Order: sequence, then structure tokens, then C-alpha cells
Amino acid sequence: MPEAKEGRVLHTVRFEPVGVEMTVAEGETVLDAAFRQGIAVMHGCKEGQCSSCKSLLIDGDVEMKKYSTFALPDYERESHHILLCRTLAFSDLTVELLNYDEDLMRRSMAVSEYDATLTKISALTHDIRLLEVELSRPLSFWAGQYVDLTIPGSGITRSFSMASTPNGQRKLEFVIKKYPNGAFSSQLDGALKPGARLVAKGPYGTCFRREEQPGPMVLVGGGSGMSPLWAILNDHVQSGEERPIRFFYGARSRRDLFYLDDFAELEDKLPDFRFIPALSNAEPGDDWSGATGLIHEVLGRALREQALAGEIDAYTCGPTPMIDAVIPVLQMAGVAPERLYFDKFTQAVR
Repeated sequence: MPEAKEGRVLHTVRFEPVGVEMTVAEGETVLDAAFRQGIAVMHGCKEGQCSSCKSLLIDGDVEMKKYSTFALPDYERESHHILLCRTLAFSDLTVELLNYDEDLMRRSMAVSEYDATLTKISALTHDIRLLEVELSRPLSFWAGQYVDLTIPGSGITRSFSMASTPNGQRKLEFVIKKYPNGAFSSQLDGALKPGARLVAKGPYGTCFRREEQPGPMVLVGGGSGMSPLWAILNDHVQSGEERPIRFFYGARSRRDLFYLDDFAELEDKLPDFRFIPALSNAEPGDDWSGATGLIHEVLGRALREQALAGEIDAYTCGPTPMIDAVIPVLQMAGVAPERLYFDKFTQAVR
């Protein structure tokens, strides 16, 4: 018989091949149960859109909440593949993890909620804002992870990556791109003001800085993908580790670039660091002499020309089309699958 606790029916989930067991309550997704118990399995959007948590059901009875067939095609569902973020258990389960990271599981942190107060909103570009909040207590996380931010009473919850480093403080920063119809982001120029109450829940995400790795580090981003990559870069700097770093950032025109002075300072400070911004649609008045073209094209050319020595750790964050174009380029450059970390910024469905 499954375990009952506080009126809820609990089932046991066993993850293979790692041999980790946990409980899941009926009505709770397998991924949410893992978050609650501090068991870090691969995940991305948490909404059935990105396939990061795709796994194989070996044994047990489940139902799937609504999901995108792009993330889990019908033929895969028929062969017992599931998305952990959409899976509800109705018996004990045995699940084979198709993608898992032993380092990730070793660094597991339980997800928790934090009361937060908005302290400042500032403009970085015409459509990118820096949101600063203060939590009721410090949040432990790894550089590159994200939280869900909720505006209480509104039904609005969105996922945002921390731009700040995990320094044990209660202050967090987020680089957020504004969208005209964005339920959260459209409120950043007036509706949300300093003093507003928010709720943060996390940490989430598997695209975080791996420490003490030999070889070069390549960062590739676009739009608000700057947020987690900025945290990863600065966490590396604060660690005192030294390795070659190349940071590629794609934008349409010069007005979409920011932190340029900060990057220039880092280029002077670090022994082997280069920031390579690329414009895909430079405007006549941009007076641009830097790289041009789509960021995956610029990335491919640069990696071929520079021929970085050693095993590369690659982190790429931003819109899904950009990530889908960047990943094959990194693979062609010899980045091993287990050293390629990405965070696809999918459109919210909540």
C-alpha cells in the first residue's frame, strides 16, 4: 500500500540508473516532488515545452498533464517516454533518467519560497530592465540558476535567472527583457514600483557554473540570456580560478548592447578573456566595427579561428531558436555533450 501522510496518498519513485528514491503525492508532478525533496534532476521550462526532463517510464501507472508534442512527440509517448514536469503518479514508479548529471545531483538544493520586496528597476536598454529585490532571508543557489517570481494576488508567475552571484546576501538582481504583452515584464515601467511585494520560489535550473574545470569556458547569449551568463562570469571571477573565457552575445543593433564598460574592465583585468558582441541588423548610425551576423555564425567562425586548446565548458542561454542554432556549432567545435549546458527561455504559458 502507498504511504499516506496528512491526507495525501504518497507513492515511491525510483530513478535509475542512479538508484535514488523519493516520494510523490497524488496530484503532484514528479518534478515538483523532486524539487520539494532537494533531488536535482534535469529540467528546463517546467511547463512541458522544452523536453529537458524527458525520461523513460519503466514501471508504474501515470497520467500526463497537458504538454507540447514538440517536447514529447506522440511516437515517444507511445514508447513510454514521459516528461517529469507533466507526470502524475498513481502507483509506485520506476523511471530511467535519459539525461542526468552526477555533479548536479551532488549539488541538489531543496526548492523553497521567499517573501521579497522590489527595491529598484532601472533601464539597461530600450527594452531590457534590471530588477532588484530583497528577500526575507538569504537564498542558496548556484550561479546561472533561476527563481519563479510571483506578483501576489495577480495570478502572474514568471521565471527569471539571477544576474547576481550566490554571495549569501538577501539581494538579488535580474536582467529582464520587456515584451509589449508580457504579463510581468510589461509592468516594469510603471505598474510595479519599489516597495511592491513579490514571492520568489527556487532555486531551479541545471545551467550553472561547474567549478574547478580545466580548459576554456565559452558563454553564448542573447537578450535576457545575459542574466545567468553574467552571474556565471562574475562567480568565476570571484572564485579566483583562471581559464580562457570567450563571451559571445547576439543583438540586433548597438542600442541593444549594455554592460560594455563592465566587459572592457574585465578584459583588462582577466588574463585571457574576450567579449565578442555581434550585431545581426546594425543600423546606419551605429558606427559598428565589431562582429556582424547571427550569433551562431559568429561563434562558429571565432571557434575555428581561435582553436581554443583543452576541453571546453559551454554555457548558452536565451531564446529557443538561438539555442537550437548554437548547440550544433558547439558540438562541431568538439564540445562534449556532458560539458554543454543550456537554458532555453521559452514563452510562458501560465
